[in-house]
Amino acid sequence: MRRLTAPLLRCALVLGLLLAPVACSEPEKDKVTIMVPWSGTEFKAFYAVVKDFERDHDIDIEPQVTRALTQQLDAAVAADAQPDLAVLPSVGAIAKYRKEGALSKLDVDTDAYVQPFRGLGMNGKDVYAVPVKADVKSLIWYDARVTPRPPESWSALRTRSVRWCLGLESGPTSGWPGADWIADILLADAGVGPYTAWASGDAKWDKGPVKDAWTAWGDLVAGARKGAAAFNFRAAAEKMTKRGCSLSHGALSAMAFESAQVKDDGYTYVPSSREALQVSADFVGKFTGNKSADEFIKYLASAQAQQAWVNEPGFALSADNRVTEYGNATQGRIAAMLRSPRYTLCFSAADAMDPDVSAAFYRAVLDSTNGKDLTPLLAALNRVQKELGYAHPESPPPPGPLCSHPNQP
Repeated sequence: MRRLTAPLLRCALVLGLLLAPVACSEPEKDKVTIMVPWSGTEFKAFYAVVKDFERDHDIDIEPQVTRALTQQLDAAVAADAQPDLAVLPSVGAIAKYRKEGALSKLDVDTDAYVQPFRGLGMNGKDVYAVPVKADVKSLIWYDARVTPRPPESWSALRTRSVRWCLGLESGPTSGWPGADWIADILLADAGVGPYTAWASGDAKWDKGPVKDAWTAWGDLVAGARKGAAAFNFRAAAEKMTKRGCSLSHGALSAMAFESAQVKDDGYTYVPSSREALQVSADFVGKFTGNKSADEFIKYLASAQAQQAWVNEPGFALSADNRVTEYGNATQGRIAAMLRSPRYTLCFSAADAMDPDVSAAFYRAVLDSTNGKDLTPLLAALNRVQKELGYAHPESPPPPGPLCSHPNQP
């Protein structure tokens, strides 16, 4: 190895000193943290949108992935260690964090978004959350190659001997598929008024339409209950692809289908109602003063990002009126239902409730599926709602109307 002579060594040291300030002066990129609940294909689709943003902006996006988003976000806010942005687990959470002063007002234009999504992210004229990914939950799935087209009516379906695909396990939020199903039956059988009253905390759980919906759901899935509480919801849909059951219920994004399988002569759907649909969305809100977070959330709300997102794997839908092109024809028809004047769109009841009430709802679904008596379970939900829900005088009301026609002002 050749040694440096003294003059050469001095030159090297001087050169190093001259170059050092240049290297140190390179500015670091701004960073934006965002807490998300997605995994697998859903996360890959989101991350593709992130990379598109990072290519055109001098900002690094750092996702924080957690399946226990409600608990993690509550803990982070309480410890004053909140992320810049977070996917809000429910519109109940939007109301809660806004009332607490944890959620920041957004300078984002959401006029192109259909109702009720647009209004549920607002308080008056102020925007607090953006519905970045939407779903239609009132869908019944079947394999057209082996199963006749089912009727678009829960009452008609209850008269048929059908083996349903039922899986309720989903980590910390296990039980939600059953909660959606019960809400769907209530909406179809009782209508928008009773549905809204229940979701807003103004109806009893143990009587009237709510109890009737629980009972109807229990009868419907009686033959599929065994082991369902511990059976993953995606695995349940996949079971249909192996001819283990005939029908499945829920959003397309919750089904374990490959895009090539979802078509008219493969895995396809009928709406469970001809008038009202249960819908949902993942909203994003801002918790810090990070200006770069404003840039990213504006991008997520843009037609450009929304269009890119829906064409990634994962079957995301957009509530933005400007997004109409979908690579999968079935996915595109479902998305068109969000813009159709034929339907009243009602936001997911469990996602509209106070987060503590919806958590108790999920637990009751698991308990009833495991054979516990329904009467005390519903009575307990009445008590939880009275103590914690919107019926409680100190609880904030839902941010906007839960049900509306898509183009309603």
